[in-house]
Amino acid sequence: MNRYPIAVAGLERSLPICPVNETLSIGAFVIFGDAPLTQACAAALLEKAPDYDYLLTAEAKGIPLAHEMARQRGDAHYFVARKKPKLYMTEVFHVSVRSITTQGEQSLYLDAADARLMQGKRILLVDDVVSTGESLAAIEELARRAGGLVCGKMAILAEGDAQRRQDVVYLEKLPLFNPDGTIKE
Repeated sequence: MNRYPIAVAGLERSLPICPVNETLSIGAFVIFGDAPLTQACAAALLEKAPDYDYLLTAEAKGIPLAHEMARQRGDAHYFVARKKPKLYMTEVFHVSVRSITTQGEQSLYLDAADARLMQGKRILLVDDVVSTGESLAAIEELARRAGGLVCGKMAILAEGDAQRRQDVVYLEKLPLFNPDGTIKE
């Protein structure tokens, strides 16, 4: 399997290059189980973060990042847009999203209790990797419906066209790849 070396937040990692379809492969960046990387990325993003009241991320890979950012800053709470409604969630609302790493359309759900806490507050959107921007757009819509004021968008990596976005703060660039593992031009 081809691999892509990357340095982010002062740490080096080697990402496996995984096929998405017959014409596109991506470098699989996974922070699950990599506490040193999660801690370093959280600290680096907090240095660049605007003032905010709460963090909001999408389930699942953004959770350790949001948790670590909240822990380092001493925040009491952050929010997770869930992939499925849970029994404890009430008055659930959702938006649909199509992500490059998930086959087909999925939905992200927010609980009305979380929405009440977000109302009128500055919400910072965070994710591990932004590529198409669909996940960020979905959680931005959830924050808007909750009455939150999106004050910024952050990701560890920007992939492909997302590298040209001016509305997302990120730490490093991640190229897209051809099926043979070479970087797409």
